[in-house]
Amino acid sequence: MSLLRFLALCVILVAAPLRADELLMVRTDQPFPEAMARLQEVVAAHGYKVTRVQRVDVGLTSSGYATAEYRVVFFARPEELRRLPDRRPELLAYLPLKIVIFAEGESTLALTNSPALLSEFFDDAALRVQFQRWERDVRSILDQFAAH
Repeated sequence: MSLLRFLALCVILVAAPLRADELLMVRTDQPFPEAMARLQEVVAAHGYKVTRVQRVDVGLTSSGYATAEYRVVFFARPEELRRLPDRRPELLAYLPLKIVIFAEGESTLALTNSPALLSEFFDDAALRVQFQRWERDVRSILDQFAAH
């Protein structure tokens, strides 16, 4: 299994039951440290707060994968984290939003699932608006990340 397929599988499992063909992925020629900083800047510029950066490379390296640069960046708007789970606790499985970032050769990739797909699981017009906004924001974040 290639590293890219493994990473895509991890994202799918985290966001199950979303489909793999709905992954959003971009590549930048920036080295991983600069790309990581850029991703966090772009997330903040969109009004979100990075809530946690989780290292995954330790487990990958111990499993035989040759990467030392792999993280999951969790982010959200604090008011949404407080408000949405009170109204719809089942959203906790999907919050905060997350983007996987990893080095591949001389470039860095960022990927996530499509937030708009959450509309398939919630029959709520207000939530659909929320999911569409997240979709626009995530796509904009990835576009700006890749454009640098």
